[in-house]
Amino acid sequence: MVDVSVVLPTMDEEEAIKAILPKIKEVLSKMGVSYEIIVVDKSRDNTPKISQEFGARVIRQEGKGYGDAYILGFKNARGNIIVMMDPDGSYDPEDIPKILEPILNGRADFVMGSRLRGRIDEGAMPRLHRHIGNPLLTHILNFLFKANISDAHCGMRAITKEALEKLPLKCKGMEFASEMVIEAIKAGLRIEEVPIRYHKRIGESKLSSFRDGWRHLRLMLLYSPSYLFLLPGILLLGMGVLLMGYTYLIKPERLHTLVLGSALTLLGFQVLSLGISAKVYATKEDLEKPNKLTRFFMRYSVLEEGLMAGGSMFLIGIIIGLYIFLKWRASGYGELFMLREAVLVLTLTTLGISVMFFSFFVSIYMLKEEL
Repeated sequence: MVDVSVVLPTMDEEEAIKAILPKIKEVLSKMGVSYEIIVVDKSRDNTPKISQEFGARVIRQEGKGYGDAYILGFKNARGNIIVMMDPDGSYDPEDIPKILEPILNGRADFVMGSRLRGRIDEGAMPRLHRHIGNPLLTHILNFLFKANISDAHCGMRAITKEALEKLPLKCKGMEFASEMVIEAIKAGLRIEEVPIRYHKRIGESKLSSFRDGWRHLRLMLLYSPSYLFLLPGILLLGMGVLLMGYTYLIKPERLHTLVLGSALTLLGFQVLSLGISAKVYATKEDLEKPNKLTRFFMRYSVLEEGLMAGGSMFLIGIIIGLYIFLKWRASGYGELFMLREAVLVLTLTTLGISVMFFSFFVSIYMLKEEL
């Protein structure tokens, strides 16, 4: 096994690769470590041929995507430490020792470069990325996952082979960069960030600002069911119940407020139930550690309890509905002004049915344990 594996994902980088490979070899040779350079290639130009001429091991990428290339490279890496960097000349091989130093000294398992804390050449990073996109997405990642980093999408990184094997990396596209950080945090890896230089790339950029930015945001939200579902669901449900209580107890003449409260209550429960289901699924798949919420809904008796609670609400709604019907019949089936009671019937019966079906759905996750 070699000491360091440098993995480079390439696609039509023949001009850049001529400049970058000799520098990588020179820097690693000066460090006195054994190394290999792995080029994961999906080019139509001479990139693979040039890479082989410089002694790199070329692996043909049959799939597509930034993440797919790295996952393939990781599988073929033989080094104790894997260094990641884009092969377009934007990252400086002279920074490789800085990236490796925290790992070699035993302080970190995973090291990320920071362009924003380092030096960015004029014109190397678009202003949209430098001042809005990257800081905003990094802030969201820090908020959701307590990452405490400055440059979440820096492509120059280093990680030990042992730490890498703890990360269930699956994303094929650019969101792989965020996935790696999130999984590293969840795995409890020691993460350190070092400032690096960022140069203007050689050749045409393959990034799509809004598409790739959305893919990062999409991944972070899907990894955060508490913020995506639970908090909005609780807020909507709470607002709905308050509005309904306000109209029934204080301002009975505000019928439109009552209808809005009913709608928010039903919507809030639907969103909340999706969040609970997502949390239970994540716990069952070992994506999250169990907490009080998931332990409660992963109990064997949750189905029976849900059926009783939902059935009770449904039954109360039916009883009130029967009362309305009897009043209507007593009036000779004429005009009937019991809209407040009708909204309550609608809310209770719909909510009761939703609770019962939710109980069945969340219990499916526990099916094998119950047999």
